[in-house]
Amino acid sequence: MSSLADASIQSDLDTAPLLLPARVLRNDAQALKAAHELAEVARLQASRRDRQRKLPWSEIEQFTRSGLGSISIPREFGGPQVSFVTIAEVFAIISAADPALGQIPQNQFGILNVLLSSATERQKKQLFQSVLEGWRIGNAGPERGTKNTLELKARITAEGEGFVINGQKFYSTGALFAHWITVKALNDDGKQVMAFVRRGTPGLRIVDDWSGFGQRTTASGTVLLNNVPVEAELVVDNWRLSEVPNTQGAVSQLIQAAIDLGIARGAIDDSISFVRERSRPWIDANVERASDDLYVIAEIGKLKIELHAAEALLRKAGQVLDQVSAAPVTAESAARASIAVAEAKVLTTEISLLASEKLFELAGSRATLAEFNLDRHWRNARVHTLHDPVRWKYHAVGAYHLNGTLPARHSWI
Repeated sequence: MSSLADASIQSDLDTAPLLLPARVLRNDAQALKAAHELAEVARLQASRRDRQRKLPWSEIEQFTRSGLGSISIPREFGGPQVSFVTIAEVFAIISAADPALGQIPQNQFGILNVLLSSATERQKKQLFQSVLEGWRIGNAGPERGTKNTLELKARITAEGEGFVINGQKFYSTGALFAHWITVKALNDDGKQVMAFVRRGTPGLRIVDDWSGFGQRTTASGTVLLNNVPVEAELVVDNWRLSEVPNTQGAVSQLIQAAIDLGIARGAIDDSISFVRERSRPWIDANVERASDDLYVIAEIGKLKIELHAAEALLRKAGQVLDQVSAAPVTAESAARASIAVAEAKVLTTEISLLASEKLFELAGSRATLAEFNLDRHWRNARVHTLHDPVRWKYHAVGAYHLNGTLPARHSWI
């Protein structure tokens, strides 16, 4: 086993997630205020954490204590049920300061949304209440070595009054920081279920072996499951999602797009600061300051316009999701939500990559020095936007508008 994995296993044992009292936010304004407060703190050491691969334990604890982890929980279960417009903006605000911090709770929100459509009332009450009390949810869904992202090798089998799970997961974002590890596996009937495994359960092992060059501090590594016991009442039949129209994919993708938007905001802000404070003007510009260079001014203007376009589409996508979720979801309304989010995801992907690349062109060669660590914006954008290929967003949008084809029903559209 590599030294990185050895060190990561040790850190997992030594740094278990705390369970601290969490505030319950009551409205959208409080959620946005909490997000700004967290972003101010997270921004201070974000570059250093990235450089040293230091995990944001205190920042994720603040996220939870502030009540941000439960803002999507329905009012009937004691949550504030803020709008999807607000959820997207919360993730964008945090991700502009530290996109790794923004990604860590991303799966928690997707899983909470899955529970609405597939869990029993008893399961919803228990799991929603735990999140309100400060429990965090991590992901153990994707696997390596499979034909595609939907194929699963992990198995859950009946044993006594409960079940046991065996398998190996990767891209397990949030698992290292979580109190609940949600494991997707196939049951004895070959159907996919989602089991909620408590942190510390025998046979469960979480390894921080994530070595991606971007989003370095998400701990999106391995989860090992060796005869892990799980209570029957904590196994959710999420296979039911494939049988009914739902917004699972749209909700998941909305948050992904918000993280990319945050990366773009951070890159553009740093571009402007560097040009104003450190860059030298080009000789032929005949100006005293780089910020007076006509070409630089025009490029910053273009970046801002494209950023605002992405923000507008993301806001529209959140509004569509709010409208669709306010009524029984149909195949047509689910498709409308997915397409609205896909359109936003195209622009947030493109502006995050463009802004993080343009930063160096506009700021100049000094911006490449390691002391500034500005390449983290591009590394984060490049890695995070690879969650799903944007070329298939273009296809889904075109097929919908041209031929009335409804998009596929999975988490990536």
